[in-house]
Amino acid sequence: MSIDVVQWGIVGCGDVCEVKSGPGFQKAEGSALVAVMRRDRARAEDYARRHGVPRVHATADELIADPDVHAVYIASPPSSHLDIALRVAAAGKPCLVEKPMAMDHAECVRMVDAFRERGLPLWVAFYRRALPRFLKVRQLLREGAIGQPTSVHVSIKETLADEVKRKDWRFDPVVGGGLLLDLGSHCVDLLDFFLGPAAEVRGFSTNTGGVYETTDLTSMACRFGDGAVGTAEFNFNADEKADSITLTGTRGRIVTPVFSDTDVVVTRDGRTEILPIRNPPHVHQPLIQTIVDELNGRGRCESTGESGARSAWVLDRCK
Repeated sequence: MSIDVVQWGIVGCGDVCEVKSGPGFQKAEGSALVAVMRRDRARAEDYARRHGVPRVHATADELIADPDVHAVYIASPPSSHLDIALRVAAAGKPCLVEKPMAMDHAECVRMVDAFRERGLPLWVAFYRRALPRFLKVRQLLREGAIGQPTSVHVSIKETLADEVKRKDWRFDPVVGGGLLLDLGSHCVDLLDFFLGPAAEVRGFSTNTGGVYETTDLTSMACRFGDGAVGTAEFNFNADEKADSITLTGTRGRIVTPVFSDTDVVVTRDGRTEILPIRNPPHVHQPLIQTIVDELNGRGRCESTGESGARSAWVLDRCK
């Protein structure tokens, strides 16, 4: 596929499309957003009007079948990803699916197989793989800035969700799968991005707060192919907030946030360096640009269906 402008359609133009992703399809070079769809037609029309999108479709099938839509972005809740993605594959179109890729690893494998069988690309919206902050961290690791990486620790903590937050679909085990799937998937994907695929994983989850059905505490231990080991704590019933990945090597360490737009701290050979790397206005746009470039033969997107499935494999072992 090589065309002057890749024209996108969005299935599920909800909150994530307002700033994070939607404008990125319009601002990326060689990209345009031409159609949107949402179950609430009035809200879809409101989105289209505010963002200058020319067409609104009543159903996902209508949008997928639109001849002017070259590629489809699935931004609906995780429980719908498999079904919609299979329909996109059947229509012969490339697809970008929101994270988490699906509800479990088995669903991810079905999606990957469907697109592979048709020779179509499938990407997952782990947009941190294209953000300057995390590209810099990986560059430092590859350059040996902290020597040989030996261990990594992820610390994500939040206070227990209040009644208002618990109404969000993310807390529904059938629709969203919980905060581990929503937030933990980003962290697990970054570990894959920094250190390569996990070779072995052990983990367990529990519910300590008793106020919603999904788990609120997960502990994980893993081993990577090069011998480095990792641990992670996802505590959504804590007394404080925490947001960090600490990568330790034989000469130093790197501490980076995952979700906050704050500094990267590099300590090596007894010296500390602060890297004030900030996110772009639309955090999804850099990843969208890599996809558009790949479709036009000018580059490659690193957040694929295969990498997304690997993250699901890790999380399955922690549930």
